[in-house]
Amino acid sequence: MRVGIVYDPIYLKHETGEHVENSGRLLSIKSYLEQNNIMPLLTPISPRLAKMNELTLVHQSRYIKDIQSFCTSGGGYLDLDTVVSARSYEVALCAVGGAMRAAESVMQNEVDSVFALIRPPGHHAVFNRAMGFCLFNNIAITAKDALSKYGLERLAIIDFDVHHGNGTQDAFYADPRVLYVSTHQSPLFPGTGHIEETGSGPAKGTNINIPLPPGCGDAEFKQAFEQVVAPAIERFRPQLLLVSAGYDAHWADTISQMQLSVNGFADIVGIIKRLASELCSNRLVFMLEGGYNLRALAASIQATFEVLLEKELTPDPLGSSATGRQAPDIGQLLKYIKQTHDLA
Repeated sequence: MRVGIVYDPIYLKHETGEHVENSGRLLSIKSYLEQNNIMPLLTPISPRLAKMNELTLVHQSRYIKDIQSFCTSGGGYLDLDTVVSARSYEVALCAVGGAMRAAESVMQNEVDSVFALIRPPGHHAVFNRAMGFCLFNNIAITAKDALSKYGLERLAIIDFDVHHGNGTQDAFYADPRVLYVSTHQSPLFPGTGHIEETGSGPAKGTNINIPLPPGCGDAEFKQAFEQVVAPAIERFRPQLLLVSAGYDAHWADTISQMQLSVNGFADIVGIIKRLASELCSNRLVFMLEGGYNLRALAASIQATFEVLLEKELTPDPLGSSATGRQAPDIGQLLKYIKQTHDLA
C-alpha cells in the first residue's frame, strides 16, 4: 500500500507557548515515527499555502482578514482557548494547503491513503469565528474544494476526535453531497453534536452524531463503528473518505474522560480502511485534530500508519487503562441512533 504523509517544519511556527496544543505534538509524532522506522515507508507530500478563494469556500472574507491582521500584529488570545502568534496566519494557510494537497494526492493516484500531520487543527472553526484551538476548518475547506475540483457526487467525513466537530457540521448541514459522522464524548466542549442534529432540507439524514458517555473504551467505540458508522458509510457510498483524526479519547489524555487505547484506535482505523477499500478505491485522507498526551498521541498515530501500511502492530506501549472502570452500556443509545437514521 502506498501511504503518504504531509508534514513541514512550518507547522512548528504556530507558537503557542505552554498551551496544550503546541509544536511539541508534531515533534513527538515525527520523532516516534523516525525511531520506529516508519518514515522511510511513507511518501512525503509537500503542503502549499491556501488561497483566499479557497478559504472563502467555508469562511467569511472579513474574518479571514481579521485573523491575518491579528497575527501579523503579534498575536495573542482570540478567545479563552485559542492563541496565535505572529506567523500563525501563514501556518494556518499551510495547514489548509496541506490538507488540500493530501486530498489531491489520493485523487490523482499518487498514493492510496495519506495522513496530513498539520496544525493548527480545524474542525471547530466556523464561518466567522475561531474556537477550540482552530483557525480555519482544514477538512471542510478540503471537502468543498474536492467536490468542485473533482466533480464528486458524494463525500464522507468521519470525525473520531473526542470533541464534536461543530464547524464541520455547520459547513455541510444543508449539503446532501456530504455525509458527516461524528463519535464524541457528551457532555463536553463545544456542547453540540446531539443525536437530533441530523441535517436540514435535502441533507436531512446526512449528519449523524454519536454522543458517547464518559468512560467508553475500545469495546464501546468498536461497537459504535460497527453498528452505526460503517453501515451509514456503506449506505452512502462516498467517492472519497476524509477523517478528522483526533486522539484525545485515549485513556491517558486528561482533556477527556474516555478510555480508548492505542489498539482501540487501530481497530477504528482498520474499519475505516476497509470502508475506503470497498467503497472508494482506497481514497482515504486523515487530518490531525486533537490529542494532547504526547506519548499516547505518537503511539496512536504510529498504529494508524501501521494499519494503513498493512504492517503488524507494534505492541501498545501504554496498554489499557488500569482504572478498573465500569464500562457504560451504550446499547440503547446506539439503538436510538439507528432508529433515527433508519439503520436498524
